[in-house]
Amino acid sequence: MAALDGLRGFAVAAVLLFHAGHLRGGFLGVDLFFVLSGYLITGLLLGEATGRGRIALAVFWSRRARRLLPALVCVVVVTGAATWAWGSTAQLRFALDDMPWVGAQAVNWHYIAEQVGYWNASDTRVFAHLWSIGVEWQFYLVWPLVVAVAARGRCGEPLVASLAGVGALVSLALTVSLGAAVDTTRAYEGTDTRGAALLLGALAATAPVCDLARRVPRRAADLVCLVLGCGLLAAWTVTEGETAPLLFRGGLFLHSLAAAVMIVLMARVPGTRAARIAGGRLPQRLGELSYSLYLWHWPVYLLLLPRLSGLGDRGATVVAIGVSLVAAAVTKRFVEDPVRFRAGWARGRCGVIATAAAALAGVVLWAAVPEPVPGAGTVDIGRLE
Repeated sequence: MAALDGLRGFAVAAVLLFHAGHLRGGFLGVDLFFVLSGYLITGLLLGEATGRGRIALAVFWSRRARRLLPALVCVVVVTGAATWAWGSTAQLRFALDDMPWVGAQAVNWHYIAEQVGYWNASDTRVFAHLWSIGVEWQFYLVWPLVVAVAARGRCGEPLVASLAGVGALVSLALTVSLGAAVDTTRAYEGTDTRGAALLLGALAATAPVCDLARRVPRRAADLVCLVLGCGLLAAWTVTEGETAPLLFRGGLFLHSLAAAVMIVLMARVPGTRAARIAGGRLPQRLGELSYSLYLWHWPVYLLLLPRLSGLGDRGATVVAIGVSLVAAAVTKRFVEDPVRFRAGWARGRCGVIATAAAALAGVVLWAAVPEPVPGAGTVDIGRLE
């Protein structure tokens, strides 16, 4: 759906500008990703439950793995090698520490357990941005089980809608409670707290909400989307990260709720101008690259931007984003799409062998890179005279 691809494009653009220091609230683009994921995944699950009477969970998880793992493995392996070659001692040490957790899709809980502050320590970790991928993977493991059980029978979709709504409210309560801490990393990266965005997207995909959206006149839908779109853009522009007073007191929830309403109106009300604008050529193409672009941009920023200081902030950002776009396009062309659409080498036994070889390369790299010595390269003050 072009409009939803376009929303992905806007979301990834916001994240890229935020991490480059040019859009204060651009981190909220991740919430838009979460809402889109909840909406699309739940729509697929409910469609299968309605059409076949049951959900083939193993097939669903296989599709998710085929869609997401190849690019992730590629980025992790290349980033690990690049950090070994060009990164600082601290970056390499933390990369080796984080890689097993990235492989287990639990790096967000690793950061929480190790008290790695998202807002002040991520610039030393080339895999810091993968906390959000961990949240999505954990959601993909649990939510399909819930839908598979709840979607049975006549009242299946209303029950799924009720569970999604209640779950989002529970997640909101947890966010408000945990967001009062001095370090808000637990509230920001926890699967239970960030589940609100995913569950609001899931709620928007259920029949009760979709039927309600279809009854909205086109002009009214366009007006609502315009207001909500301007609201999201304003939030991305002015929100000051963890220092925003309302961020963990309902701000994240309201942002996700606005995104969910906008998504369901664009998807279910035919012919809206908002959907045509969101689905324009540039945002749509950017949205198609968004997954690989998100994976690549942070390692590129950390390893490349310090070497581009002579270009100034904007010049360095343009070059880093350009490199990230090229890497994302190459990954999509030669890794994502062949596996996703079952190219010859990605089918059957060949696909299994290719996946195992890529995973083995990551393990070998992790084992082969020597653990850097803390403090290496610093001055030994005992030898100064």
